[in-house]
This record gives sequence, C-alpha cells and structure tokens, in this order.
Amino acid sequence: MPVRTSRVVPFEHLRDMLATTGARLRDAVPLAELTTLRVGGPAPVADCATTEALVATVRALDAADIPVLLVAGGSNLLVADEGFPGVVVRIATAGVRITAATTGAVSTTSGTAVVTSHTGAPAAPAVDVPHSVRDVAGNVDTVAVEADAHDAARSDAAAAAPDEADLTGAVRVIAEAGANWDAVVAETVAAGYGGLECLSGIPGSAGATPVQNVGAYGVEVAHLLTRVQLLDRASGEIAWVDPAELGFGYRTSVLKHSDHAVVLAVEFALRADGSSAPLRYRELAAALGAEEGESRPAAEVRAGVLRLRAGKGMVLDPADHDTWSAGSFFTNPVVPAARVEEVRAAIAARLGSDVAVPTYPAPDGVKFSAGWLIERAGFAKGFPDESAPARLSTKHTLALTNRGAAKASDVVALARTVRDGVAERFGIRLEPEPVTVGLTL
Repeated sequence: MPVRTSRVVPFEHLRDMLATTGARLRDAVPLAELTTLRVGGPAPVADCATTEALVATVRALDAADIPVLLVAGGSNLLVADEGFPGVVVRIATAGVRITAATTGAVSTTSGTAVVTSHTGAPAAPAVDVPHSVRDVAGNVDTVAVEADAHDAARSDAAAAAPDEADLTGAVRVIAEAGANWDAVVAETVAAGYGGLECLSGIPGSAGATPVQNVGAYGVEVAHLLTRVQLLDRASGEIAWVDPAELGFGYRTSVLKHSDHAVVLAVEFALRADGSSAPLRYRELAAALGAEEGESRPAAEVRAGVLRLRAGKGMVLDPADHDTWSAGSFFTNPVVPAARVEEVRAAIAARLGSDVAVPTYPAPDGVKFSAGWLIERAGFAKGFPDESAPARLSTKHTLALTNRGAAKASDVVALARTVRDGVAERFGIRLEPEPVTVGLTL
C-alpha cells in the first residue's frame, strides 16, 4: 500500500465522496466512545452496516489517498488525544454461522447462511464478501489478549495444538470480521460445540483474532483457525488464505503492523462432541477440579474462564474502572538465550539469589512473565495511587486503566514509567501490545 499523507479533508467533501457507498457519516466523533480504554480525540466516522458499504467506503477512501482507521471492538487500541487525521470506518456487522461439515446443516445468527459444498467445506458466499471487513494492525484495533503473570507458562513452543483427531470432519464456525468475539464463542458453546471456550471473555472483534494470534488459557487462534478471507487493498483481490501462510508466532502474524490486507471473515474448527480443548493451563484446571490434559464440557470450561477473567478485571464492565483498559498492556518478553544469565543476575541483585523466577521455554530464547517483572520492579496493583487518572488495575498489574477522566497522554505516561522502571531494574524492555494511533511510547 502507498504511504498516505495525513491531511484534513472537509466534511462536506467526505460526505459527497461517500454518498453512494451506503455508509453513515458522522463528523468529529470522540474516539474515546469507540475504544475500551475510553481515550482518544475526534475524527469523522463512517458507520458501515453491510459488507457492501464497508468495501465501497474503504475503496473510495483508498482511491482518494485518505488515511483510514478501521475500528470494530476498539479493545486493543490507544488513540492520541488529537484524534485521527483521516476517516474512521466503523464496522457494525455481526454475522456468525455454524456449519456441520458432515451434513451441510447450517445455523445462522445473522447475515446470509453459508452454503456447504459436497466435501463439507463452505462454498463462497453469494455476495463478493461477508457482511463485515476488518483492517489489520497498523490501521486497526486488535483484540485484547489475556496475558497475565501466569500466561507466560504457555509458550508457543510448549503449547500443543488440540488433537487433530478431535477436529477431523469437524463442525466449522464462520464469523464475519466485525462480530463480537465473545458472542462468537458463546454461540458455539450454546450450540453444543467445543474448542473456543478457553478464549471466552476476550473483548474485541472476530476479525482481529488472527492478526495477533490471540490466545488464553493454553489455546491460541492458530490451533483452531482453518482459513481466513482477506481483501488485498492494493489489487482488490479477495481470497481465502490457509493459516500456514500467516506466519503465526507468539501474539503475532504477518498481518500485524501491516495495512496491506483486510480480514473479511474467519473460520474455525470446532469439537463436535461438545468437549473442551484439553486443559493445559494449570490455574484453569485447578479452578475446575480437573487434571491437566483432561477435557471437560465446553460450557463448564467457559464458565470457569469467565470467572477467572472477571476476578482479574478482564471482562468488560462499565461500572468497573479496572475494565476500562486495553487488556494486558505488555507482552511477556522473550529474552535471547545469550542474555538470560545477565537478566537473572539483575533480578538476583535486586530481589536476592534465592528468589524463584518464573521462566518458560520459547522458540527464540526464554520467556519471562511481564506481570511478575512489573510487580517485582515495584509497581503494585493500583499504582501510582487513587488520585491518578490512569493507574494499574487494582486486580491485574498488566492492565493499564482509565479511572474515569484519563486522557491518552496519561496512559502513555504511565506506560513509560512502568516500561522504563522494569528496564532500569532488570534490563528487560517490555513491549506494548495495543496498537497505537498518533502517538509513540
């Protein structure tokens, strides 16, 4: 995609340009209204309720070389107080369809039903694209990810995918990119299928999940994703892409930090017998009274995950400022093998040589727990104090929260304080997880 120069376009010009796209255009909308952090300045917003409107709007803005920010759930997005110098395209669609691969049966909650082929694979939709479009990373918010002090225990190297036999001839769910992610999970569980239950309670949209390989409680999107439908913004071509082409890694993919492709739809394999993925996450297994590796009914596991997340302030609740966040703000750092002893020595020098440091194998080194490092660096839950407009969650040190009146600049200042403090004490630089728009950390 060509680099687009930020520029202010008169609202009247935008209104004329988008008049035939089907979008509803609003001027100077505070982007704080569209993000779970509830910060961000104003921008024109084009609300798109259909795929046709969404595609037409994006194409029109691209052709005019106007910067585009696509927003669905706004759950992992930090926008500057100055707003966005272009047009925000808001995805307002929510289709979810479940197909039984062996029978061709279809369950549709909204949108057009998917027709299955004789082989059981969903055929192309009747329209060119599904009923929602999702940009990727550089121009978009992405789903907030569970990555607390315990999440580091599930490295990509160690986390095994669900048994392939469990997914042979599996039921599939196709979610349009703007669908609320937890609603997708809830729909599959309510229909009697398993597989996605460990990803319950994560705010954001379905189309964002493959962008950063969303994961929680021992399950990652890469384990269950069967294909992704992408729109190439340069060529205009639309195609289903195999997960092997997406370069999945720890909370990343080739889609992250790129605006070349737009995620249109995602398809996941489900467990037809209604059982959960094997419980490989110790905290969750213990909470359910189960053994690690055991499967339980998906509905039981979903309920357990939601209880654990709620206890950490990781389930959205307008009345709870601990949930006014972008989820976990920092990723668990992977330290190259050559630096591990140096980091251990820095930790020992500050905390003592007998302290137990949680570390886990990772493909490119050793993974440390970001939450553990933050707390041991002196940043306790609720830091800095009750009077601060932006604080660490009182339940979860990885979440940076808006206490009701914070601005983006307050969140940035807190993030820098925590990041720099951990680096100074332990020699590890934490990397932010949210996508930032109009600001840098």
